[in-house]
Amino acid sequence: MSTSALLPDHAWIAARIPHHGTMCLLDAVLQWDADSIVCRASSHTAVDHPLRAEGTLGVANGIEYAAQAMAVHGALLAGSDSAPAAGYLTSVRDVRWNVPRLDTQAPELRIQAQRLSGDSNTILYSFQVEAAGQTVLSGRASVMLSAASTAAAQRAHPGPSS
Repeated sequence: MSTSALLPDHAWIAARIPHHGTMCLLDAVLQWDADSIVCRASSHTAVDHPLRAEGTLGVANGIEYAAQAMAVHGALLAGSDSAPAAGYLTSVRDVRWNVPRLDTQAPELRIQAQRLSGDSNTILYSFQVEAAGQTVLSGRASVMLSAASTAAAQRAHPGPSS
């Protein structure tokens, strides 16, 4: 994995993912390579966190942290100075959590995403969110990179009629 001193920081991340302001949840990339990424975040402790509900931040919101890490991974792989094409989280599976809330965890989260498989339209990642060396949330997520090209492919190669 890359551990260069020039790893992306919050400003770099915010310029390349669709989430801005307080909704850009990641602080920095700690390491990455073609198949995986590790990011750091501290926003889960913010009292003005945009995903808080009734004053708390439930652990399921860790999926958004993982999704943003996947988006940053895509931006790094794209290798350009502009934001890559938007991706869409299409499913999450095998999600497991070991705590009820994110906002009561250690002040730093470590978010890991590992690319398991994929093609030019869909990627499958596994993800893990840790606090103080303990896994608080894990699972798998599918990301669709281009809804337009997927729809065009379905029109060109329709499945059996009902």
